[in-house]
Amino acid sequence: MAIRVLLALVLLVAGIVPHPARADDIGATARGVVRVVTIAMVDDQVAGFGHGSGFAVAPNRIVTNAHVVELAERYPDNVVVGVVPSEGSKSYQGRVIAYDARRDLALVEVTEARLPPVALFTGPVSEGDQVVALGYPGNVDLATAQSAADYIRPLSPVRSQGVASGRRTLTGIEVLLHTASIARGNSGGPLLDPCGRVIGVNSALTRADDGDSTFGFAIADTELMAFLRAAKQPYTAVGMPCTSIEERLREDSAADARAIADAAAARREAANEAALRREEALNVARGEAERARENVMAIAALLLVGGALAIGGAGLLESRGRRRPAIWVAAGGGAAVIAAIVTFLLRPSAEVSLPREMAATGPVTPVDAALGPMLCTLQADRSRATISSTAETPLDWGAKGCADGRTQFLEGASGWQRIIVPDDEQTVTVARFDPVTRTYTQTRYLLPAATMDAIRKLHQPDTPKACVKGDAGLQKLEGEQAAIRQQLPPLPNEKLVYSCRPAR
Repeated sequence: MAIRVLLALVLLVAGIVPHPARADDIGATARGVVRVVTIAMVDDQVAGFGHGSGFAVAPNRIVTNAHVVELAERYPDNVVVGVVPSEGSKSYQGRVIAYDARRDLALVEVTEARLPPVALFTGPVSEGDQVVALGYPGNVDLATAQSAADYIRPLSPVRSQGVASGRRTLTGIEVLLHTASIARGNSGGPLLDPCGRVIGVNSALTRADDGDSTFGFAIADTELMAFLRAAKQPYTAVGMPCTSIEERLREDSAADARAIADAAAARREAANEAALRREEALNVARGEAERARENVMAIAALLLVGGALAIGGAGLLESRGRRRPAIWVAAGGGAAVIAAIVTFLLRPSAEVSLPREMAATGPVTPVDAALGPMLCTLQADRSRATISSTAETPLDWGAKGCADGRTQFLEGASGWQRIIVPDDEQTVTVARFDPVTRTYTQTRYLLPAATMDAIRKLHQPDTPKACVKGDAGLQKLEGEQAAIRQQLPPLPNEKLVYSCRPAR
C-alpha cells in the first residue's frame, strides 16, 4: 500500500508547463526526451532513489541505459520506474520490457503516454562532426532543485554541444567518443547530429583527474539498432544528409521555378507538336479533297462533251430524215448535259475539317480536374527529412481540390494548399499540390505541446471537416487556415517534396 501511495504522489505531482521550445531540430527531438526515475522500496520504506535520461522510439516506448533501470530489472516488485516527459504536467509509470546488460540498453514501456518519437540517423558519422547531447545531468539538478518534487516535474532537457571524436570499443561494445558535456543523469539520453537524429545513447564519461579533459561515451547507433531489432521494436530511420532548412528552402524555391518553367515548356512543345500534326492532317485532307473535286469535275466535263456530241449527232440524223433515232439520241445527249450540270454543281468542296479529337491544339487539363489515385515518390535532392519516413505516399486527387475523399485543399497562386493539424501528433503540416507538375509538397513544423494546444483551439466547430462544396464553407476554412498560419514559426523543420504518378 505504501508503494502505491508513494507512486501516486510521485507520478501525479502537478508540474509547471515549461516555456515552449523553439521549433528547431534539437528542440523538436527534445519533445521526446524524458527523465527516468527509479524508487526502491524495502519494508515500505524508500531505500534508494536514482534517475537518468531516455528518449521515445515510439509513442509509448522509451530507450534508456540498462544501468539506469538495473534495480527495476532485478527487483521488479520492489522498484518503481517513473517516466517524466519534457512537456506537460504529468508523469507516468513504466515497466522494463527489454534489457541488455552487455550493450547497456533497456526498453521501457509507458502505457498511458503519447510521446513524440525521435528518429535514428543511419548515415555516416565522421570525426569532427558536430554533435549535441540531451538529458538531465545530475550536477544541474543539484544546483537548481529545490525539493524532491523537482525531479518528477516535467522540464525541458539540458543540451550541450561538442564534436564526434571517433569510434571505440568499450567492454566489447562499439561506442562513439565525443566532447559534448555530460554528467551523471545524462545516462540513457540521446546523442544527436545537428538535425536532431539519434546517433548514440550516452552511457559513460572519462574521469578528469589532474585537470584532464573529459570525454563522453555513447552506445553507438549500430548497437542501438541491433538492440531494437532484437526487441522487435520498430523505429524511424533517416539516412539523408543533414542540411540547413534555409539552404533547402532556397534551393527548392529555384527548383520549383525550374519545374514550373519546364512544365510550361513541355505544354508549349506538346501544343506545337499537336498543331503540327493538325496542319499535316489538314494538308493531307486538302489534297484528298482536291483530287476528289478534280475527278468529279472531269466526269462532269466528259458528260458535257458527250451530251454535246450526242445533240450534234441528233441534228445530223434529223437532216437525213431519220427522225425517230434523232429523237432518242437528242434525249440521251440532253440527259448527259443535265447530268454534267448536276455533277458540276454537286462537286466536293475544297474546304475540309478535322475530327473533334484532333481539333485541339494540345492536351489541356483543368487545374481543378480530378487526377485519381497516385503514388508519390520522395525527391531526396529537393527534400529535408529529420524524423519523417521517406517511403512512397499515396494521394487520391479529386475534383476541385478534394484529396483522399475527405481533405479539402484551397486554391492559391502556387497550387492547392491545406494546413493539416492532427489530433494525435505534435506536427503541423502545410501540404501543397500542383496538378500541372504533379508535385506534392509537405512542409512540416515539429512543435511543442503548448503551441499545438493553442493551434488546436483555433478550430471552430462549424468549420467543415470534410471536402467543401459551398462558398460559405470555403470561406470559414480559409479564415481558420489563415489563423493557424499566424501561429507557425518562421521556418519549418522539414520539407518533403514528392513527384506523383498514376497508381497502378
